[in-house]
Amino acid sequence: MKNQVQLITYVDRLGGQRDGADLARLRKLLCEQGSPLHGVFGGVHLLPFFHAIDGADAGFDPVDHTQVDPRLGTWDDIEALTEDLDVMADVIVNHMSSESPQFLDYAEKGEASAYAGLFLTLDAVFPNGASEQDLLAIYRPRPGLPLTPVTLKNGERRILWTTFTAAQIDIAVRHPQGRAYLAGILRTFAGNGIRMVRLDAVGYAIKKAGGSCFMMAETFDFIAEFAGEARALGIEVLVEIHAYHRRQIEIAAKVDWVYDFALPPLMLHAFNFHTAAALKRWIEIRPTNALTVLDTHDGIGIIDIGADTSDRAAHPGLVPPAELDALVERIHTASGGESRCATGAAASNLDLYQVNCSFFDAMGRDETAYLLARALQFFLPGVPQVYYVGLLAGHNDMALLARTQVGRDINRHHYSEGEIASDCERPVVRRLIELIRLRNRHSAFSGEFRVEPSGDDELHMRWQRHGEWAALRVNFHDLTHELSYSGEGGGRETFAFS
Repeated sequence: MKNQVQLITYVDRLGGQRDGADLARLRKLLCEQGSPLHGVFGGVHLLPFFHAIDGADAGFDPVDHTQVDPRLGTWDDIEALTEDLDVMADVIVNHMSSESPQFLDYAEKGEASAYAGLFLTLDAVFPNGASEQDLLAIYRPRPGLPLTPVTLKNGERRILWTTFTAAQIDIAVRHPQGRAYLAGILRTFAGNGIRMVRLDAVGYAIKKAGGSCFMMAETFDFIAEFAGEARALGIEVLVEIHAYHRRQIEIAAKVDWVYDFALPPLMLHAFNFHTAAALKRWIEIRPTNALTVLDTHDGIGIIDIGADTSDRAAHPGLVPPAELDALVERIHTASGGESRCATGAAASNLDLYQVNCSFFDAMGRDETAYLLARALQFFLPGVPQVYYVGLLAGHNDMALLARTQVGRDINRHHYSEGEIASDCERPVVRRLIELIRLRNRHSAFSGEFRVEPSGDDELHMRWQRHGEWAALRVNFHDLTHELSYSGEGGGRETFAFS
């Protein structure tokens, strides 16, 4: 994976029109001379572009995982994009759409279907039946059980695993049909130039009677096997897991790449409580084979810095519970109450451990603080990713939230080409683009990293490679700061945040 900042975006929400040319339009925006985003990113993570992009979960419930939604373009467009940028795509490991041809055939024919083994039933996990304690042991990020009773067209009654929604049917990933299905996705990706994949919802992929059905030893075995298949095709693997921070460290030791999901709430904590103490503790132990993020297509994780829900006393969080609760309230206040309308049980939101809000609004639209947060993100070891709304310092989309009543849509704005051009002229966006270019081009970021001594209200970081260096100093109490670096000819230069 290239050590340069990546973009995370939906194809159709960044200047898209769903007219069959959105992929070509995105390539023009990111790669063509004259575009304000030309050459800014080293790679791009394309959020689900498969048929269909507008199902029950914005493409994370694919009907056909190997077909590009024709409203966006074709595989030829994907290949063209890979000529200029590293491209990451999602493998939705855990489930597929209830509208998929495979499930429709199963719903029609039941056990006589050629796809009968592809879908996970309750009996397949609990052949001797499930007790109340068995069901209570299953880890759930959402209310209710991960099960949906269905009546097939031939009259058969089954209980299917549906970890997320009834429209997303879990795959029996250990069954030969499940293996073949997932292997076919990898082959299609490799054949079209994709060299990085994110395993979506892989923590839930393995189910075991008596177990939590989340990130068990068997899950790691599955990830290792799948990653081996991907590597054989020249594909790197990113694992997406929201979990207790110590668990994330354990996971990182066993996979290629993980997300640093603890960073966004810790960053907000540092700015809100005027202390770098918790952030520094995390920097000491965090995995460095990480993609650093402040925002994604999902909400801002809270579980990632909280106590382990299985034993809060023995496994405390990175910040005290009272401060974590207060942090959520401060985000709501900073956003003028907008995030409250999209979080928790509001707006049909089922991810109870995430706050839905654009990161710029979560920081109270303070441009200097926002840019400092991005600089801190870029200085941490790992590969930075910037979400498309965050790139444009975007606000909460309350109109979209009102239309869909889906909490995460508050941070999934559809940008027109005119909006992109206009926002790229805003000073905060222009400086962020300059900051990204600095992170990508300066050789110090390929050297050695260290945190230098400072008080709890400050964070000093430095990169050094031979005679090249870059240093960042931030005081969270009064926001005094300095980003300095070696310039051409050995001189000293500084970056202006305002």
